[in-house]
Amino acid sequence: MKRISVVSLVVLSVAALGPAASAPDPASRSGGGGDGLDRFRNQSVDWGVCADASLAASGTECAHLTVPLDHGRPRGRTIRIAVSRVASADPARRRGILQTNPGGPGARGLGMPADLRRVMGPGVAAAYDIIGMDTRGLGGSTPVGCGLGRSSWLLYAPGADRAGFGAAVRLSREDARRCWRNAPGLVPHLSTRNIARDMDLVRSVLGERRTSWFGQSYGTVLGATYAQMFPHRVDRLVLDSAPDPAEYPLRMVRRQGPANEKALDDLARWAASRDGVYGLGTTPAAVRAGIERVIARAAQEPIRIGGHRISDHELPLLLYLSLVDDQANPEVAGMLRVLRDAADGQAVIVPPVLRAALDLMFAGAGSRQAADYAAQLAMICADAAVPRDLGHYRRAVERSRRSQPVFGPLTHAPFPCAFWEQEPLQPLIPIGNRVPALQIQAVKDPRTTYASGLRMHRAMRASRLVTLPARAHTVYLNHPDDCVRHTVDTYLLHGTLPADDTRCPG
Repeated sequence: MKRISVVSLVVLSVAALGPAASAPDPASRSGGGGDGLDRFRNQSVDWGVCADASLAASGTECAHLTVPLDHGRPRGRTIRIAVSRVASADPARRRGILQTNPGGPGARGLGMPADLRRVMGPGVAAAYDIIGMDTRGLGGSTPVGCGLGRSSWLLYAPGADRAGFGAAVRLSREDARRCWRNAPGLVPHLSTRNIARDMDLVRSVLGERRTSWFGQSYGTVLGATYAQMFPHRVDRLVLDSAPDPAEYPLRMVRRQGPANEKALDDLARWAASRDGVYGLGTTPAAVRAGIERVIARAAQEPIRIGGHRISDHELPLLLYLSLVDDQANPEVAGMLRVLRDAADGQAVIVPPVLRAALDLMFAGAGSRQAADYAAQLAMICADAAVPRDLGHYRRAVERSRRSQPVFGPLTHAPFPCAFWEQEPLQPLIPIGNRVPALQIQAVKDPRTTYASGLRMHRAMRASRLVTLPARAHTVYLNHPDDCVRHTVDTYLLHGTLPADDTRCPG
């Protein structure tokens, strides 16, 4: 069964940063030279058994490192960073480290080395110690601790009326206020540039002159930022499912509206040809119309299912979480049939995939999801300013309704960053360099659209693009394709990029 993916809920878009080249970061000198970071570079790494039982069972080792909260003030406050390692399967063939990031932003990274090890070829597994990290503010690292008190997602659909828009505004404002009230000294410092500096300290502490990198979704922005700041420290760089780095985060999220409408149309075509199985309609138009009717009914009377009440505020988010990968079409179509029957008042059996998605969506204060959302929120708002005029969001929501009836209001609603107390201290660095990289992009990706990925490809001027004709996001790990995996493994093992951009058959 293909699990409905919730990787990289939010992602990428605001200030239009041009692809101008920039100078390497002063902190990139591995030998120090007066930047005050030598005490961090010279710390030891005490690898041990991970506290998480599943990580320990996978053979992953864990450790903590100390880094400065503000890399420009190395004698100031420090925080802890949780790191993980799956060591080379054959130390005699080891060539270095492969640092990783699973996306989000705000996705925990300690488990990613084991995930990668499960799909990569044995030669690649022997070539690298694979390194994971819970980025600053997240998971096992010093937590941001915003103390958020509701179901915690960056995206909240305003619904059909002004009252719903007002509720979206109140929720976003309260999230911002809680973060600044509970963690005023930490939230300004969770920027991608600071995370890239943390990565470089990890490289240095591990005794490596250079590092290879595998990042997916937001992790491609982080990897490209590292390449911009520390170009001479990059060995091999894989960017899987990249956005336009100049559109992160707001415009990137807004581009997800049309992309998810297309994904819904794609699912409708698939389900219409299988009406005898799912009973959603015999034409794509009938399937889509039925879905929109369920949303409209949920606006009048929330659907009671699985111990939850789903209104037109939650249903678009549930669909958004479900349409990431075309391999999940059977589960998504079955879920839609169950939702329709529940809206009709019928007794239903909630399938496990729907129950898991609902439990995650409605996880409240004190949950892992709330903690991860707090880190995600602080990271996004530390990277880029967004419009503060509420009229801007109201107009954007209303304009989107005609062409994006399901996802437009969801992806155009106000961000909590609109209520942030200060402008970013370390805004995203413009990307534009000739660091070699391998980029993977799916044509129908509803998170980081193909057109956006092409702009990352142009910004990383020495990159090679591998295109997959599929609806997928985070391809290498989550959408099995022999062509993609062979290309990535060959590059990581031999450093060989395709001679030209290429297309996998899918």
